[in-house]
Amino acid sequence: MLELILGIVFLIYILFIGQLIYGFNRMKRFSRKEFTPKTSFTIVVPFRNEKENLPNLLHSISLLNYPKELVEVILVDDDSEDEFRIQNLEFSIQMVMNIRKSNSPKKDAIETAIQVAKNDWIITTDADCLVQKNWLTSFDQYIQENEVEMVASGVCYVPKSGFLSAFQNLDFLSLQGATIGSFSIEKPFMCNGANFAYSKQFFKELNGFQGNETIASGDDVFLLQKAVSSAPKKVGFLLAKESIVATKPVEDWTELFQQRVRWASKSTGYSSVYGKLLAFVVFGGNLVWIVSFLLWLTSVLDQNIFMFFVALKFLIDFILIYKTANFFESKLQFVLASSLLYPFFSVSVAVYSLFGNYSWKGRSFRK
Repeated sequence: MLELILGIVFLIYILFIGQLIYGFNRMKRFSRKEFTPKTSFTIVVPFRNEKENLPNLLHSISLLNYPKELVEVILVDDDSEDEFRIQNLEFSIQMVMNIRKSNSPKKDAIETAIQVAKNDWIITTDADCLVQKNWLTSFDQYIQENEVEMVASGVCYVPKSGFLSAFQNLDFLSLQGATIGSFSIEKPFMCNGANFAYSKQFFKELNGFQGNETIASGDDVFLLQKAVSSAPKKVGFLLAKESIVATKPVEDWTELFQQRVRWASKSTGYSSVYGKLLAFVVFGGNLVWIVSFLLWLTSVLDQNIFMFFVALKFLIDFILIYKTANFFESKLQFVLASSLLYPFFSVSVAVYSLFGNYSWKGRSFRK
């Protein structure tokens, strides 16, 4: 009976991840064509204490292969304690102070920028990111080819050595793979605000972040889910290597745990039924993995059955991660060690996110 219950949970997990793999496989890849650029973009960068990172981001923006008259950059200073000065750049840029009005500094920062944005489309990224020269070109083509008002795209980590970075990378690739797969099966529930665009008019039609101001994070997923609920045909995912934004992995395990808790804390506020269900299934799959491990250690569960469960979960997870890594041209390292640690890490993050507080950028936030 015990083996049957564990087996059913693993089967449900495998079916859900298998569906995402199916979606990933059938997602249409972007094919670049010659288009006359038409879309005007306001690049919004909320930041706090990013004196070291901002020059690198702005340099990458200065290399964009896109008409300067169709681009403006708005940096939103969220009460930084260091001092950053804008250097002379060849594109329109301004820095504004964040106007706080909710429990979410980042949502406030984006709304502050939108109030003064001159261009038709908002595209958000983070201060510790780097963009490619055809970033906006690919977005513009996708927007012109499709009747969309909101576009998400890929994010990857800047490669670094060591187990911590490898572990983060595998975790992040699984999230990116799930994101792409869910868009393909028309059940999008997640995206990354480091590479997220929407028309200013559509943002206003959705009433912006109204309804989830009390949750500190989620400037990306809640807006996406609101859009999917309101106008699913106007939402798309740009699967293009040219549009990928690179971001930095965190530097230590404590920071990683706090970051993942921040991300996980959003799930209880999901309006997407599929998103909630998938989060529950993933939690259940990892929890049952831990239970199976403990039962095997205490000789309650037969070793062959335990190894069968472990092999199945590892295989289905690896397929999704491998396919995603192949698209992002990301090197996989410490795969086996990470897969053994991940269930414990994931379950700890999920449980803590339900009851604990977390800190980010020198601030503490309540659930």
